[in-house]
Amino acid sequence: MADAILAGDVGGTKSHLGLYRRDGHTLTLVRDELYRTPEFSSVEEIAVRFLGPDHGVRAACFGVPGLVIHGRSQATNIPWTIDEASIARALGGTPTRLVNDLVATGYGVIHLDSPDLAILQRGTLDADGFNIAVIAAGTGLGEAALVAQGGGRFIAVASEGGHADFAPRGAEQIALLSHLAQEFDHVSFERVCSGPGLFNIYRFMRQASADREPAWLTAQLNGDDPPAAISEAALAGRDPVCVRALAMFIDIYAAEAANLVLKYRALGGVYLGGGIAPKILPALQDGRFLRSFRDKGRMSEVLGKIGVMVSLNPAAALNGAAHLAAELI
Repeated sequence: MADAILAGDVGGTKSHLGLYRRDGHTLTLVRDELYRTPEFSSVEEIAVRFLGPDHGVRAACFGVPGLVIHGRSQATNIPWTIDEASIARALGGTPTRLVNDLVATGYGVIHLDSPDLAILQRGTLDADGFNIAVIAAGTGLGEAALVAQGGGRFIAVASEGGHADFAPRGAEQIALLSHLAQEFDHVSFERVCSGPGLFNIYRFMRQASADREPAWLTAQLNGDDPPAAISEAALAGRDPVCVRALAMFIDIYAAEAANLVLKYRALGGVYLGGGIAPKILPALQDGRFLRSFRDKGRMSEVLGKIGVMVSLNPAAALNGAAHLAAELI
């Protein structure tokens, strides 16, 4: 008999919920829905809205943007305290698991098929049995690792590495750090490698530039998604400041992806998740990302052998949460 499973990928901007059917070891997505997170007061409210009454769900798992301790999380970019026991009660006692969103992403990317991946660099090492790194720039910056257990099995290790100190490279990035240190009491990688981080880089670049901001760009920056306006202008070559801002963003993203690989000895490769990478894929593919990724001195040769993949499936984290929920049955 098939089991019904609820999975959720909760983000600062949007929350993605999916209802899955489990037949043996096979998970099939039955239906899914996207919700604007700021329009709700809790995960419970979104879940009940999605499922409705008499849902019959056997297990649930939610990936959330924050540190999860004993089943509770104070979400980083959402003014919520998220509690798996409270969610379970709202779902009528359904066994529920709460994990960091990058844990869900990690379990999701290892189940992706080739059409759902863009290869920036093919790994030349035998990746079997090695750890894997996962980094995702979106509303925030998430980082995690999949620690190899042998036999193609992994255990995900969550982190809050996005909140580690930003380590600038070169005079311009040092100037960026000095600029942001006047605004923030702590300048983390998330302040420069996320959607808001791209906007921070752009503001720094614009202030230092002799080029005035064009009226059409000002109008777009006053809209709902300033980072998207910057990246779109950069990809189209419409504004030189946007072009330089995106280039610095990519340098920083690549450097931190390589940092993660080195810290976790992730010779099995690194996956770029999150919402930004697929949208700026042409810029990631032009060689700049890989040059910065490999620029690690004595470790450059090793990094040139590591697989670098971009997840193109927006449901990767949702699928990972579904696989984790299935373990509760």
